[in-house]
Amino acid sequence: MNQMEEKNLENNENVQNEVVQNDVQVSEQNNEEMTTMDNVEVVSLKPRQIIKGTVLRISDDEVVVNIGYKADGIISKDDVLLEDGKSLQETFKVGDEIEVEVVKVNDGEGNVVLSHKSVAVRKAWKEIEEGFKQEREFKGTCVEVVKGGVMAEIKGIRAFVPASQLSTHYVEDLSVFVGQPLRLRIIELERGRNRVVASQRVILQAEEEARKKALWDSLQEGQRITGTVKRLTSFGAFVDIGGVDGLIHISDLSWGRVGHPREVLKEGQQVEVVVLGVDREKERISLGYKQTLPHPWDNVEEKYPVGSVVKGKVVRIASFGAFVELEPGVDGLVHISQVANKRVNKVEDVLKVGDEVQAKVLEVDGKAQRIGLSIRETLPEEKEPPKPKKQEGPTFEKEQMTVNLGEFFPKNE
Repeated sequence: MNQMEEKNLENNENVQNEVVQNDVQVSEQNNEEMTTMDNVEVVSLKPRQIIKGTVLRISDDEVVVNIGYKADGIISKDDVLLEDGKSLQETFKVGDEIEVEVVKVNDGEGNVVLSHKSVAVRKAWKEIEEGFKQEREFKGTCVEVVKGGVMAEIKGIRAFVPASQLSTHYVEDLSVFVGQPLRLRIIELERGRNRVVASQRVILQAEEEARKKALWDSLQEGQRITGTVKRLTSFGAFVDIGGVDGLIHISDLSWGRVGHPREVLKEGQQVEVVVLGVDREKERISLGYKQTLPHPWDNVEEKYPVGSVVKGKVVRIASFGAFVELEPGVDGLVHISQVANKRVNKVEDVLKVGDEVQAKVLEVDGKAQRIGLSIRETLPEEKEPPKPKKQEGPTFEKEQMTVNLGEFFPKNE
């Protein structure tokens, strides 16, 4: 045998060895795979077992899940806890890792029947129980009106919300809550009876109290704040300034005279007010509305210069004269001597409250808030009646001059 033949023989032997080794490796790999499959079958699934899986496909009626078993798992729509009326496509996404419970290992077609609802319900109850102990807030949705209140869903668990626990104020028509989100806190819980009672009012009240405290702490005299007129009374107006009511006394509504607050404000009106006083012990707040308006006596000398003629209304009569309102908050005095162009014993003889008059400005003192007026200066001067002529001699002489004596006698005589 020559060297060439020996070399070829050696190569053939090497090739055969590689083939044998590959066969061994393939055989070992197949054995491992069989062992793995055997292990899967040995660690077989059983009902009520909780496992994890990965979402493969989603349809309108079911979800297919890879659970690492020889067959995929199927979750029907009825076995999914759908919150807020969501669809399967809105609840799951392909690739999501989820926890499920085994219902049947084989549905007769080789598929594993799974339930997502049972796992979600158990988790929801656990969260609700923990939240009840910790007084935590839950997001819920009102689903229907029932006797005495409404039913809400919290993470798929139905909870009863009494009518008195829905709001901080009375609501007559509870149907306005249906379909609306609710902020709930569990106030009663009986897991054995699947009984959950929740309240939205406790959350709203706590927030309202916190707002009130913050407001009371921040209020200062002289502070300007915006509020809403809530109620009008004969003595003033109540204004909501952020969960707390303050009172505008009728004297602080206008610089002028006010018969009733409705003459200045109306309910529901947004107003800017000034904080005049804060009594935290009695929880009373005094507010001013006129203080936000320009003071009527500012620049009064420019508005009513001396010598000008103005119009006004008589608002008050005294023994010494009459007060005339030129604008709200600005009154001028007409002294009794300036009421008429003749001597007047009583002002009431010439003027009465409510009369519209015209007067001339005699003096203005803005600092002292005084304006002197005269009606007399605006009236035309009355001419004095002519004096009778002085009579000379007896009266009968004049009479003789006007009497024809021939009238007393006949012509023939």
